[in-house]
Formats: sequence, C-alpha cells, structure tokens
Amino acid sequence: MPQPILLSNVEGFPLPDSKAVTQPVGDLVSETSTHAVEGASQLLTGVWECTPGRWRRQVLSREFSHFVAGHCFFIPDEGDPIELRAGDAVLFPANCHGEWDVLETVRKSFLIIP
Repeated sequence: MPQPILLSNVEGFPLPDSKAVTQPVGDLVSETSTHAVEGASQLLTGVWECTPGRWRRQVLSREFSHFVAGHCFFIPDEGDPIELRAGDAVLFPANCHGEWDVLETVRKSFLIIP
C-alpha cells in the first residue's frame, strides 16, 4: 500500500550539493539543488532551490509549485511574465516553455504530474 510522503520544514529542508543549470542565459549562471521522491503513479515531489541568474525551463510535464522563499519571474515564450515570491503557488501546464529570471534565491516544494 502506498505511503504518504512527508517533506518536513520545506524552508529548512536539507538539500544535496547544487549544480549549475544546463541552459543559462547571460553571464550569471544559476545553481540548483533538488531533493525528489517518486510516489504512486509516477508522481514526483520534492524541494528545489535556485540561486540568482537567468535560464531556460526544462521541465515539460505539468508541475505544481509552492514558493516558500525568494523572488523570481517566469517568462513564458508565449504570454506575460509571472512574478513569484514566497507564499505564491503556480501550476505549469505540460510543454510550458520559457525562461526563469531568479532575482533572489528561491525555494519551492513541487509536484511533477506525468
């Protein structure tokens, strides 16, 4: 029987070492760190953090995210920029392409929906 997945204290949750993003835009290269757990039905949940910089979004599945720290913009290839701060939540549809512009280190909990 599947068990609940608990991510206690998302703001202070320990994360592994960070890695540079693979598609940076500009000279300031963001670094990200992720803790992810696969649940039932191939759902993926976890905690993600990113330092300032600008880069292309690479997740092509649907994703729900709740931001607990930081300040950033997501600039979709089609549409208006979305400003995100601690306390905000967003649902990205599948195949949502665009760029992240992280102004202040962000941290979020997320759910990837296949």
